[in-house]
Amino acid sequence: MQEQYTPQDIESKVQTYWDKNKVFKVTEQEDKEKFYCLSMFPYPSGRLHMGHVRNYTIGDVVSRFQRLQGKNVMQPMGWDGFGLPAENAAIKNNTAPAKWTYENINYMRDQLKRLGFGYDWDREIATCHPDYYKWEQWFFTKLYEKGLVYKKMSTVNWDPVDQTVLANEQVIDGKGWRSGALVEQKEIPQWFIKITDYAQELLDDLDKLDEWPEQVKTMQRNWIGRSEGLDITFKRADTNEDLSIYTTRPDTIMGVTYVAVAAGHPIAIEAAKNNADIAAFNEECKNTKVAEADMATMEKKGIATGFYAVHPLTGKQVPIWIANFVLMGYGSGAVMAVPGHDQRDYEFATAYGLNIEQVITNEDNTADISESAYTEKGTLVNSAEFDGLDFEKAFNAIADKVTQMGCGERKVNFRLRDWGVSRQRYWGSPIPMLSDEDGQTIAAPEEMLPVRLPEDVVMNGVTSPIKADPEWAKAEINGQPVFHETDTFDTFMESSWYYARYCSPRNDEAMLDPKESNYWLPVNQYIGGIEHAILHLLYSRFFHKLLRDFGLVDCDEPFERLLCQGMVLAETFYRKDEKGGDIWIAPSDVETEKDEKGRVTKAWHKDDGEPVFAAGTTKMSKSKNNGIDPQTVIDQYGADTVRLFMMFTAPPEQTLEWSDSGVEGSHRFLKRVWKYAYDVKAAGTAELNKDTLTNDQKALRRELHKTIAKVTDDLNRRQTFNTAIAAVMELLNKLNKAPLADEQDIALANEALTAIIIMLSPITPHISHQLWQTLGFEGDVIDASWPTFDESALVEDEKLVIVQVNGKVRAKLTVAADADQESVEKVAFADATVNKFIDGKTIRKVIYIKGKILNVVAN
Repeated sequence: MQEQYTPQDIESKVQTYWDKNKVFKVTEQEDKEKFYCLSMFPYPSGRLHMGHVRNYTIGDVVSRFQRLQGKNVMQPMGWDGFGLPAENAAIKNNTAPAKWTYENINYMRDQLKRLGFGYDWDREIATCHPDYYKWEQWFFTKLYEKGLVYKKMSTVNWDPVDQTVLANEQVIDGKGWRSGALVEQKEIPQWFIKITDYAQELLDDLDKLDEWPEQVKTMQRNWIGRSEGLDITFKRADTNEDLSIYTTRPDTIMGVTYVAVAAGHPIAIEAAKNNADIAAFNEECKNTKVAEADMATMEKKGIATGFYAVHPLTGKQVPIWIANFVLMGYGSGAVMAVPGHDQRDYEFATAYGLNIEQVITNEDNTADISESAYTEKGTLVNSAEFDGLDFEKAFNAIADKVTQMGCGERKVNFRLRDWGVSRQRYWGSPIPMLSDEDGQTIAAPEEMLPVRLPEDVVMNGVTSPIKADPEWAKAEINGQPVFHETDTFDTFMESSWYYARYCSPRNDEAMLDPKESNYWLPVNQYIGGIEHAILHLLYSRFFHKLLRDFGLVDCDEPFERLLCQGMVLAETFYRKDEKGGDIWIAPSDVETEKDEKGRVTKAWHKDDGEPVFAAGTTKMSKSKNNGIDPQTVIDQYGADTVRLFMMFTAPPEQTLEWSDSGVEGSHRFLKRVWKYAYDVKAAGTAELNKDTLTNDQKALRRELHKTIAKVTDDLNRRQTFNTAIAAVMELLNKLNKAPLADEQDIALANEALTAIIIMLSPITPHISHQLWQTLGFEGDVIDASWPTFDESALVEDEKLVIVQVNGKVRAKLTVAADADQESVEKVAFADATVNKFIDGKTIRKVIYIKGKILNVVAN
């Protein structure tokens, strides 16, 4: 065994061994407990970043730990291959998205292998491969047959110069990212899946996810947005037509002073026919994209329609206004406005001089609406027969009243809207729908699948190649001409079921083999960023329930346990250019001086020695030029050092701040592990005899088994990987101070070294594999048995008792672990130092906390 730790030599050799022996290939084994560990797969952008490295290291540690528990572990990897960035990169680099994507996949795969991740590469998938999206297309046609898919007109971002639909991320400050033209809102036909049919189940089943972060479940509950309210029908005063409104606050109905409708509402459209001002306002609203989150702070604008609505309970007429804060996509596109008790309605009414009436007050009747709305629930006033009722009683009384009158009913509503899966960009799975010459819709028959996306294309930056080529859309069914849909799927479609395809990745005959999927699913551990807490996880949960209802899986939820890792942060540095703009400088190009708290006090560029400004730490990004290339660090320190740093520096769910000194510290620790192994091997082996251990040897062995117990719990139940590593570091420090003088010393050192190698192997697998082989153990460390702690080793023969006199420590005494107070007092009072402080004094009280403290009060 060489004395020096050389990770570059070790890691390449170990990785070759893993590849050659297919160490991580896995199959179904009915007689063995399975464990499916999955990290969210990457978009093949070209290079791994440190966020990837952290995510995948966590997953690999969990996978390797569970394998050491004797489980049949599957950890697959693949590529989220479709998406807009590939189109943008292809245009920039004058290539095709497919070529760019596949080259990136090959490069990133090699990067993942260099980090030593234990993936079953035989299960690798790429969502842009036809053998993957074929089954997505097939499933979509089945959903269409079941009535869960439909097409309707929907609003999109339209660039009038490039004549194309833009994704939200292509709209910058209301303008097209390429043309700079003001983006319009345009109605075009789009495909939808009825996720709203599953809204209640998606909400209810969150209660089954005991091992998900509460934060994520709350975010999903809010997104689904279940509310109980009333559908109430107002009447148009001039036509007696129904005007349906949904409200969750029927207790405020007597305070309605106007009705507000969206610019796209039929009443608004009708009002605009003979009124140019209304038409102009509607157009303004139409071309102003409003995020729901912005509506609370935006300026409230509106225009009167000239129409009136009849209040269903009072019979009074209230004006109908068009308001920019009412959206057609929510509810019926009309709201009953109660400015006295809704701040948005209050601001609008104040701006346009509309009535504001109070119908709710608080317990002491001091609620004031003179300057703002009173939005709390309370007691009804100025509400005729409902005066004096609280919210719940008023809700029921008004619900009963409108139901009896035939102008309303109770209704449960959801904020969740059906999933729009159409995208007008090219690099995505073609939607497998056809239309005939009469415009009738036809689902693509199975023999036509996959509807292949042409990969050898030229991108012009404006039109999708499959939209620009009329020949691509042409097809025949039974000799009759039909035309392919030229929209492609939202890439959330691919990422919503990839976890299931890993169970049957090479199945050419079916989307899933239920025997395989029901063995592996649900995923036992899912790992990914909090930014995916809503849409990706919600769509995956929905897709899973669809798969279940088609008999392809048995379980209700796809992911049993969820861990959302924190971001990786790094220092940022910059200079000012001639125009006062910021020029961001890579941390690797900067030298710094820091104070005792680690704060930068001085920074200068390595090349010219001139000062640079420190801007604190932030998420690694290209825009701030503060990303650290994993490859550079691996080349310098080895993959195990990178992995150890990632797992040790912070708890997994918290942000991690990159630190060069921290990386160096992790590397030094691995060198100490190697050196200790070298010393123990040189000392030889011996058989441990627990009955002949000295007190010091017993104490050291006790520390070993305490560490085993802690690391086991930290890696499994608590998932606090940093504290597990800290415990091993502390143990190694104690081992390095222990002698290797006799056979029991050597035997104990070998027991400890064996445990350390296994406990570190999920985190630093290369050095652990090499040490395992070098020290002559049988088989691979990945297949070893996880060390179990010896409870008898934890039993202490002796205790260290602190002796205090009048609250001050005067001695530390070693006594028998089962010593009673009388025995401890005899030893303490016989101690010369203790005796010095009680001599000549009267002992007033002695307090003994067994095995810990003896406190003597004397004066």
